[in-house]
Order: sequence, then structure tokens, then C-alpha cells
Amino acid sequence: MLTLCVRNVLFRSFPSQSSSDAVQLTVRPCSSSRAQEEDLHQTRTLLRLCVDRYFLSPGEANMELFRRGMSCRYGPLGTELRRNLLEQWWHSVSRTTAQVFGINTLSSSSGDTATGAPRKLNIVENEHIKQILEEKEVSKDLLIQKIQVLLQRSPTGRTSCLQGALEQFVPSLELVNRKLPFGLAETGLCFQPSGGSGCPGEVTRASLVWFCSARASSQWLDHWTRQRLKWWRKFALSPSDFSSSDVPEEELEKAASRGVRIIYSFPWGEETLETLWNRGDAELLRTHGGDRSKLQCRDGRKSVPHVISVTANVDRGALAFLSNSLQTLKKEDSRQRLQQRKVLKLHPVLAPVKVALDIGRGASVELRQVCEGLLKEFMEAKISTWPGYLETSAGQLNTKYDEMGVLFTVVVNENTLESGLLQVRSRDTTVRETMHISEIKKFLSRYITAADNV
Repeated sequence: MLTLCVRNVLFRSFPSQSSSDAVQLTVRPCSSSRAQEEDLHQTRTLLRLCVDRYFLSPGEANMELFRRGMSCRYGPLGTELRRNLLEQWWHSVSRTTAQVFGINTLSSSSGDTATGAPRKLNIVENEHIKQILEEKEVSKDLLIQKIQVLLQRSPTGRTSCLQGALEQFVPSLELVNRKLPFGLAETGLCFQPSGGSGCPGEVTRASLVWFCSARASSQWLDHWTRQRLKWWRKFALSPSDFSSSDVPEEELEKAASRGVRIIYSFPWGEETLETLWNRGDAELLRTHGGDRSKLQCRDGRKSVPHVISVTANVDRGALAFLSNSLQTLKKEDSRQRLQQRKVLKLHPVLAPVKVALDIGRGASVELRQVCEGLLKEFMEAKISTWPGYLETSAGQLNTKYDEMGVLFTVVVNENTLESGLLQVRSRDTTVRETMHISEIKKFLSRYITAADNV
């Protein structure tokens, strides 16, 4: 299936893009060319590390998609990071405020929908377009008419989760006994408009649509702005890189009276992670044919609720936390040579891998059996573990684990067999501590739980 616009179908084909120009990084204006070079180097270092350490699948075009905040081919660690981020986002809206319910709507809707929502992206099959274009002795007007009919009958791909929540409003009213406020939350893929290029992409969205009384809508927008900014900063190594700002009046969406953006300062400039809108009641009325009677709620008086929408770009959020957590530390080795150490200091809750299991000196068969026992124990406790003891080449494993963002490295050696003691290395401090094998699971669980509760 391809998503096409009429202009592209009728008058041009998609140009191919070579790998050499697939990634064009733009850096925010700066008075110093050296600062620009440093920003560009930092960007390239981050994207290269994401590929080398299993966050992204290789490919310049894939890296460019990720840098633009769009869905791409994730590697194993990137998939886990995004899953952790989605889970934390969901918990932040459903557990901090009462009356937030999850919904699931389709990413596409039938072409005969009568909601009144603007049609932006149509999904059609290549073969149907090809058959029409290959028809002989057909006038241009008839050709255009046939394609228009095909598009009218084709499903539309959603560009946000808002419409689905508006449609679910009436069925949800009885669940809350027609009382305000309440919210509907959803996560999923949405199409990103092409911006004129004719090639839409996909974005992982997280959406909360909050229904409240008209007189309290401004206060609720302020509430959710504070809550959302606090949440983004909670997982940040450098919280000041996250900020909020009002949307300028000339940039407000048609139905919105006010908007707020949660912003992150990337090396190449500021990008929006999450947008909040006070949408009033116009879109809700339009979705339900203007029938006020079935939309009215009991909130001191019967009235149609106003809508506050909160929409996050999860893909860009993952990139923001990767960028925010990457540190390049300099240190001298035993020969007084200056070395650089890259470490991905992801928040313990977001880190894809919490602990790596390695083998030190000793009988390898017995040590592997101990590691397998610990691996099973950690998995039962839902502590994601990297089986480093299966590595065929030890190499610079600490370097690898630091760049993967692994919180702790547990080394099982001959002392473990004799006394039950093992070595635990911290990613953030590089300090090695001795701990009894019976305490390690409890230590890791407490550490992660404490970090989540801060």
C-alpha cells in the first residue's frame, strides 16, 4: 500500500534519493564557526553511536528519518527504549490524574466517513492507480475524474489521534456518568504530512484528549503544561534543555484559542516534543453533527465540554533523551595518555538494558552456570539483562556497555564460586563494589524503583 496525493499520481513520479545526500544536517545559527563544527560533530557522534550500539538499524536515510523525529527502523535497544518511553508516558497521564481511560482507534478510516474531519492523506494500492493510468484513449478530464473517485472511496490515514478520541466521546459519557472532567488516551502510528515533498512518513504519537468545562479549560491547559514539562525533565540528565513556550498567535491551529509547546534544544536547534492545545468545543460539535443534546455533561450546569489535546512525538522524544544523556568524558590512562570515554547516561527507568553479566577468572563452565542462574533470576524480576558471558571476545566490554547505557556490570569470578561474592561496576561512577550474590537482585530492583519515584 502507498500513500499518495493527487498531484503526485497525475503529474509526476517520486524521485530517487541517493545515499550521499540522504543526510543533510542543519545547525542552528551561531557566531562561531567552531561552535557549529562542534554541534555537527556531536550530532554525527550521537547518530553513529545509535547505529553501533543497536539503537538504530544502519543506513544514512534511516538515520535522517530518526533525526527528523519520524518512525524508522529501530534496533533491539532502540525498540526497548521507545517501549519504555511509551510505557512511562502512559503511566504519567493515567496514574497522575483520575478519570483517564485508554482507547484504541484505527490508523485509517473508510472513505465514506461523515465526521467532517478534513481529508489529508489517502491510502490507495499501486495497481489500481497503474490500471487507470494505462487505460488507452482516455481524456485527461476523465482520467482525473477516475482517480478522484478512487481517492474518495479509499481510506484516509490519520495524522493525529484527536479525531478518534472525539468520536469516542459520546460512547464514553455513560462510563463517567456524564460528569466532567475526564480524558481519553491513545498511542500509535500516525502519518506525517509531507510538507510539500509528496512523501508522507510515519510518527509514533502519544495522545491525551481531555474533556473539561469551558470555564476551567484555561486552568486545565496550565495544569497539563506543568505536568508534562515536569515529566520530560524527570528523566533528563540536563533538565534545563527541556522548556515550554506559548505558540504565537499567528501559528495557532484554526480551532484553538491557545497552544503550548514542550521543546528540546538539540545541537542543531530547538524541536517540539509535545504540543498542547485549548481547542474549545467547535471540533467536538462538528464531529457529532452539531447535536448539543447528546454532548451535554453535568458540571453544575448542562453544557458542551471544551477539549484540551496533548500530543507527543515519541520518536523525537527518544532522540531527545539519547542526545541529553550522551556524555564524552576525558581521562588519562596509566601512561598519562588522554582518552575519551563516551557514556550514555540514560535514566534507569528508560535504559534498555539494566545489567550485563560477565565472567572473570575461574572455571568457565561453572561460572557460566552461575551466570545462567542469575539471568533467569533477573528475568523473573523483569530486570532486562545482557548476557555478556556469551561474548566470544571480551575486548573492551566496559566501553561497549557504557555506550549502550547499561546501568551495572556484574562480574562472576572464582571468588563467587568460593564465597558467593561478585563484582558490581556502576556505569555512572565506574566504581566497582563487592556484593554477595544473594543481594544483587534486591539491590537492582531497589535502585530502579528509587529512580522511578524521584
